[in-house]
Amino acid sequence: MLKIADIFFVVFHTALIFFNLFGWIWKRTRLANLVTLMLTAASWTVLGYFYNTPGYCPLTDWHFDVLHKLGERNMPSSYVKYLADRITGFDFDSILIDSLTLWLLVTALMISLVLNAIAWYKLWKKKMQQTY
Repeated sequence: MLKIADIFFVVFHTALIFFNLFGWIWKRTRLANLVTLMLTAASWTVLGYFYNTPGYCPLTDWHFDVLHKLGERNMPSSYVKYLADRITGFDFDSILIDSLTLWLLVTALMISLVLNAIAWYKLWKKKMQQTY
């Protein structure tokens, strides 16, 4: 059962990361992308403050609990580092991975905010034109 949980977390968490990074590309997923990006940023900051762990993610916490029960030791603090190491077999520098992860999140969030703001403005403008 723990192995299934491990596979679930790898698939779900990785899919969420890719959705956060690229969900803004498609018009139909932009709002959902913005929501997941904001939830991720809130987790990293607000929950990170309360858990005294900058970048805190409950999915990482739960997945690492599963991995610990499976006998994994010396886990990195970052899920992205763990994933990169697991997939490639390399031992990536944690500062590099954490910096890259933060910049990619900020970039995706900014793109998503701009594209959603443009869509909301167009919708508002269209509604204003219909009332006159």
